[in-house]
Amino acid sequence: MKPIKLLLLVFLLVGCAPIRVSYDFEKSTDFSKYKTYQYYGDMKTGLSELDTKRLLDAIDSKMNALGIKVSETPDFLIDIKSAEFHGAPRQTVGVGLGGGGGNVGGGISIGIPVGQSNVNRQITLDFVDEKGKGLFWQAISESSFNPSATPESREARLKSIVEKILTNYPPKN
Repeated sequence: MKPIKLLLLVFLLVGCAPIRVSYDFEKSTDFSKYKTYQYYGDMKTGLSELDTKRLLDAIDSKMNALGIKVSETPDFLIDIKSAEFHGAPRQTVGVGLGGGGGNVGGGISIGIPVGQSNVNRQITLDFVDEKGKGLFWQAISESSFNPSATPESREARLKSIVEKILTNYPPKN
């Protein structure tokens, strides 16, 4: 029972952290012709080998649910890139000083950062038709990333990111 509660807590925490995604695509693309895919062989994902495997498994699962299959003779290739960056710390302590008398007032406030800066990760998925259009669809996600998270938490986070990224694939023209 305890592992189930822990897993639910992980999903709750992962679900609360925002995942921002932006999309772009070639408007004249006929997405219905893309039924099979494969990954570039020389991808440099910017993730650890284990996180790369977790990400690829999540993509394969979602693509399969969309009816798009992995193939040795693919209609398009997927390229994945990612970068880690540090954001400003969110927790601050405010110190205020104020005074007033009669109709005169004033105030000073200072925010003092507490804790470490946030670690964020940007993941870019490119769908490329090497026999035709070239790059025809792209999604860029940005979300928080905990480098010391448990394997279960990392897997859940990557699944959430992939789910959010591929929610609008194929795009509605």
